[in-house]
Amino acid sequence: MRSAAVTLSDMEIFVFPELMMALLLANLMSPRLWKWREDPWFNGLAKMKPYRRITRLKQYIMDHYAFNLDLDTWGLTTQEREMARFRPFLDETTLRQSNALFGYEGDKYYFAIDIRTHFGLHKYNSETIPYWKTETVEAMDAFRYKEGYAAGAGECVSLAALYAAALFVVAGIPLKDIYLMATPLHSQNYVDLDDGILTNNRRLVTKKMWCNGTALSAQARRALENEQVTVVAHETGWIHTVYPGATISPEVYQRFTGKLKAFLDTPLTDEVMGNFLRHKRDIQKCFQLRHAIRGMNHFVPLEVAFQYEEGGSSLVTDTTRAALLAEIDMDQFVPEPLPGRIMLDDLEDFVRREKPNLNSAEDIARLKTQFACSCLNAEWAMESLIRFCHIEPRLPVAAERTFIPAGEPLAITRDMTREAVIARLESLRATLPVADLAFYAYRDLSRTEPAPFLKAALERNPVSVAGAKLMTDDEVEAVIAAMPGDSIYDEPGRLAQPDEVWNYGRGDGVEKALLLATVLKARSAGATARIDVAPDKAALVMNDRRIEFVSTKGLREQAWEI
Repeated sequence: MRSAAVTLSDMEIFVFPELMMALLLANLMSPRLWKWREDPWFNGLAKMKPYRRITRLKQYIMDHYAFNLDLDTWGLTTQEREMARFRPFLDETTLRQSNALFGYEGDKYYFAIDIRTHFGLHKYNSETIPYWKTETVEAMDAFRYKEGYAAGAGECVSLAALYAAALFVVAGIPLKDIYLMATPLHSQNYVDLDDGILTNNRRLVTKKMWCNGTALSAQARRALENEQVTVVAHETGWIHTVYPGATISPEVYQRFTGKLKAFLDTPLTDEVMGNFLRHKRDIQKCFQLRHAIRGMNHFVPLEVAFQYEEGGSSLVTDTTRAALLAEIDMDQFVPEPLPGRIMLDDLEDFVRREKPNLNSAEDIARLKTQFACSCLNAEWAMESLIRFCHIEPRLPVAAERTFIPAGEPLAITRDMTREAVIARLESLRATLPVADLAFYAYRDLSRTEPAPFLKAALERNPVSVAGAKLMTDDEVEAVIAAMPGDSIYDEPGRLAQPDEVWNYGRGDGVEKALLLATVLKARSAGATARIDVAPDKAALVMNDRRIEFVSTKGLREQAWEI
């Protein structure tokens, strides 16, 4: 588990749910994140209300990080190899039902969009699979050194963990109000503020936005509409869909479940009806709008009206409709109702007048009659509308779990400094596993034993090995030696993994020595090597040679047998 905390692949986080919070805590300790508070962008933040602070943070993340799902960034592994690692913890059938890399394809929606192609998995056969590794904030920042990236980047778990930590450090949101959620194909957070906020990769979604029918909200809805939530992590612990035990506080989980369900349930109004039709473009052709022109009613296809929303400030679905209809070219209107189409104006009047309850069979039946037309299957339309307004999240079932406290409470509060947070986590390492794992995710070799870090380096860094495949040993050594000597981790003691050094083309001497050892050992099965580490240098001793690099990491003198 400690070694998995170093590499933090999505598979490892699925098997060891403690790692989600460990990554959050690693980012919480990062000086990079605390330095954000000095950026002029956040001037006056303390005077803002919580939601305004969060939207300010959102824009900062939007400006500084791209969503990245390049499956080649962290290399390839195989199902057989990973299954051998995880077999002591999960059986293969369970893993295949819950993890995208082992055959999971979700429900009918995912089959319809061909999920393997959607995520780029079609490039690999069923046995060869990519690592989906999660990045710390430093590794996310370092993407700017890769060709094609103008700033930082990260995949969905990385962005969720970054958001959660930044919500606490920068926006001042208490940890108790932040919940990390993972589904087989996505990760996002629920923030318990007002009616609730979801983070979705780089963006935020409020309850009002959840049912606004836009393409952005459709993307945000996808995971909770179509997937089972496999893990929920919180400062009190976690709950997992396949493990019978859970460490999250049962009271906290009950509160979260109620809040999330309320977030995903929206009463039907005329505005929501319009948003539904914006969302369901394929049935817009069955509707029309009425508009008075010079005192005479004219009619326009609904899909035409929605087209005029693009690039403008007026909407079909609110009080600006009249302004939007006034912008539509006259030749788009006809003087008689379009045959076979439902009049949206009349349907909205019905919804405003009757206020149908989508939990009532009688109200649903009355509403269904309003959808009757030759163009539309009323039964299907109602099912789609109900699903649009009400999603029942597929969460781990509390009644089927045995709740066991994770250990002593984190008790990390907003008034703490970064140094106080680190000191608190240090004090908890012996009694709270996630606090100990946080230091391995933080990659701090001055505070952790080296064995887990070295195991991760030698076993799960295939990119550098593949990248150097056509080079001789001497050429590999020369390329590594020529790299800039600065680590992506600024602090003493913290080290990058070999593939990070290779991908970003830079590294401290200790990191370079380990990168070289990783490549050379992959070429010589059974070969032994040693890295002699000192505060100011590191030396790889292998094949009767000693290759030295300068280091500024300040690590104590030690010898790593690898």
